[in-house]
Amino acid sequence: MTAVTDQDHTEHPEHHGRDAGGPPRADAASPWDDGLIARRVNGGDGEEERGAGPAPAPGPQTVAPLAHDPWLRSRLEALRELVGLSRARLDSRTLARAGRVLDEATARRRLSGEHTVVALAGATGSGKSQLFNALAGVPISETGVRRPTTAAPIACVWGDGATGLVERLGIPPRLRRRPLQATADADERLRGLVLVDLPDHDSAAVRHREQVDRVLGLVDAVIWVVDPEKYADAMLHERYLRPMAAHAEVMFVVLNQIDRLPGEAAEQVLDDLRRLLDEDGIVLGEYGEPGTTVQALSALTGDGVGELRESLARFVAERGAPARRISADVDVAAARLRPVYATGRRTGLSEEAREEFADRLADAVGATAAGEAAERAWLRNANRACGTPWLRLWRWCQERSEPPTGRLALRGQSDEEITARQRVEQAVRTVADRACAGLPAPWAQAVREAAVRGSQGLPEALDELAVRAGLPPGRPPRPGWWPLAVFAQVSMTALQFAGGLWLLAQIIGVMAPNLGVPVLLMVIGIAGGPLIEWSCRMAARGPARRYGQEAERRLREAAAGCGRARVLDPVAAELLRYREVREQYGRVVGARTGHV
Repeated sequence: MTAVTDQDHTEHPEHHGRDAGGPPRADAASPWDDGLIARRVNGGDGEEERGAGPAPAPGPQTVAPLAHDPWLRSRLEALRELVGLSRARLDSRTLARAGRVLDEATARRRLSGEHTVVALAGATGSGKSQLFNALAGVPISETGVRRPTTAAPIACVWGDGATGLVERLGIPPRLRRRPLQATADADERLRGLVLVDLPDHDSAAVRHREQVDRVLGLVDAVIWVVDPEKYADAMLHERYLRPMAAHAEVMFVVLNQIDRLPGEAAEQVLDDLRRLLDEDGIVLGEYGEPGTTVQALSALTGDGVGELRESLARFVAERGAPARRISADVDVAAARLRPVYATGRRTGLSEEAREEFADRLADAVGATAAGEAAERAWLRNANRACGTPWLRLWRWCQERSEPPTGRLALRGQSDEEITARQRVEQAVRTVADRACAGLPAPWAQAVREAAVRGSQGLPEALDELAVRAGLPPGRPPRPGWWPLAVFAQVSMTALQFAGGLWLLAQIIGVMAPNLGVPVLLMVIGIAGGPLIEWSCRMAARGPARRYGQEAERRLREAAAGCGRARVLDPVAAELLRYREVREQYGRVVGARTGHV
């Protein structure tokens, strides 16, 4: 088993500033200067050792930045809008992953779109560095038996213009390499590839593992190098492969060291590896479908390395890995945000819930009782206007003899106020619960807080409305037939007086005795008054009922308007904000509608 040694990260001073077969150069401090693999002249026999020469100093380069397709650009814009709309409702930890995805996507877009950054990741002894050297065609990462050894990433770049990408990875100039350019054709096939050799992901050094995690979050694609002994390692599958299942299209899984497997054992191990990857949820790119490429090779003997190089060449030539990586990052961020945005239930306030809230407020303000009081007031006014004078006189005396209001009535009024306040609070709680039904927890909390804020001062506002929108001052308006009824009652009373005076005149002898006519007049007057009063009462029931209903309706509308302005509108605003973020979330996940 081989691994990268610490010598990969030391510089040989005797190599610095030395051109191939020439004296030291003035530009020896170039960022791509390479002290390990520069050509050296053997002073004894004059033969050159073959290796990848140091890269020339970078000059002004014009590299086209990464361009996102419209679909990915739309998803990123939706994610940015989603984060902006949610900052006041969700904590920063919940939005942290989405924020990092946006930041990294923005940073990657500014850099070269003609290069593809591919990381070689593997465990100790997987032969990762041997494969790195085989792909570069030169021993860039030295191998040895001492493990773990790779302490920092090493980059090998095919082509120019990738300085910004390598600097983004935090790889210093002394760890940047050029491949062996054996032929121009080989260089052209992999032009645009930035290959990064990572430290071992199972290293005992925490700093090494942190380097792996950091760089894996920045590269465009990953080649996972596994060996026959550790391909089923739980750390590899649980810590890396399974969480990166959404990145299947930008991953390669390479079974190295097949030269150690006899006969058909390599195929059996490869089949078992595919089974494990399938259990991890990783889509395999078989039969031409997009997904993870799984290959077997031996970096030591070179068996299968050519096939991997060809796959890499096609992969790099497509120039689609950066966008696919960003899209996969958006998928992962959206999946983590799903509990705070997505719901399978219909949300919002139904018309029935709104009407029930208005009814509860109307009950709290006493709309029904106010309507009944208005109806009774109408009837009392009708009785006063159309009743007999004797009955009106008796009622007036009865009202004068009633005792004034005492303390018991005041205590009852206070109890009614307490009951009304409780009804208002219950109505607010009920409508808030209805509005929160089916909402994710953060948005449900926001709706409840909006309802509670709106309910502050609502009972007092309803009391003021009850005074303003209650019965108008003075007596209820009279219909057009009331003067006729009053005239009829006056006529009946006049008949009574006329008959009585006629009888009195006969008794004292002023007029001739004739009991029939005066008695008839008195009977008509006495019987006609109550009959007219009863008829007016029957006729007044309809107008009185309508008057009471109008008073109740007016008070209900006033209470409903107050509740709508103070409670329903703030709740509706929170629900509207949630619908907006849900629509944006639908765009982020790539759904055709906002129903997620």
